[in-house]
Amino acid sequence: HFTRELWIEQDDFQEIPPPKYFRLFPGNSVRLRYGYIVTCTGFDKDPVTGQITAVRCTYDPDTRGGNAQDNRKVKGTIHWVSVKHAIPIEVRLYDYLFAVERPMDVPPGGSFLDNLNPNSLEVIPNAYGEPCLADTKAEDKFQFERIGYFVRDPDNAGTKPVFNKTVGLRDTWAKIEKKITGQ
Repeated sequence: HFTRELWIEQDDFQEIPPPKYFRLFPGNSVRLRYGYIVTCTGFDKDPVTGQITAVRCTYDPDTRGGNAQDNRKVKGTIHWVSVKHAIPIEVRLYDYLFAVERPMDVPPGGSFLDNLNPNSLEVIPNAYGEPCLADTKAEDKFQFERIGYFVRDPDNAGTKPVFNKTVGLRDTWAKIEKKITGQ
């Protein structure tokens, strides 16, 4: 459902984008997956934290399906969910359990437990998803676009469906960003 207010991934907007960033930034246009082409006209920031709280855009009603009739080139495509129709979900992102390739290689007096990755689990308790996710059952499998493959957890975290990442997708932008920052 395309509505006036949409949520996008936080990583899909940057106030000052680095080179080769084809997502949303002031003055740039992107395709909304299965939607329209939108152009960023501004954004709001929290005065205390500096965090972006809203991104303002205009949409081109002649671009349903993401194709411009005037043949303009739009490089980025982002996914979105309608604020009005989205349902609350919890997402659990799993990373490597160990921070090193060989966890049993420890100095004398150490333990393999010293090599645990403290960031092996990231829980996003206040995520939002498509309304159809409310009707899913434990062990149902999904691809969350550009993120990875997920399975519905039998744990409902109260009233919200919980989805566990099983396999991540290759993130081209993360690779480019690593080269730019040298990390």
